[in-house]
Amino acid sequence: MIRIFIILIGLCLAVAGGISLLAYLNLLRTGYHFLSYLQFIIVRIEFYLFVFGSLLTIGALSHQTKEKRK
Repeated sequence: MIRIFIILIGLCLAVAGGISLLAYLNLLRTGYHFLSYLQFIIVRIEFYLFVFGSLLTIGALSHQTKEKRK
């Protein structure tokens, strides 16, 4: 049950960060170069939300649980 909760939290964080990162892609149309865009993104909280949410989701999905034998 806790594992499902962690997956949901991770997905929510990753989606919130990912949507913001996609919205910031409009900066490339306004004249930013790709390296300037990356420098801008790295200091934003949305980047860390995306990374942390992705790691939570991947970690929860790949974690092996011990099965109880009767």
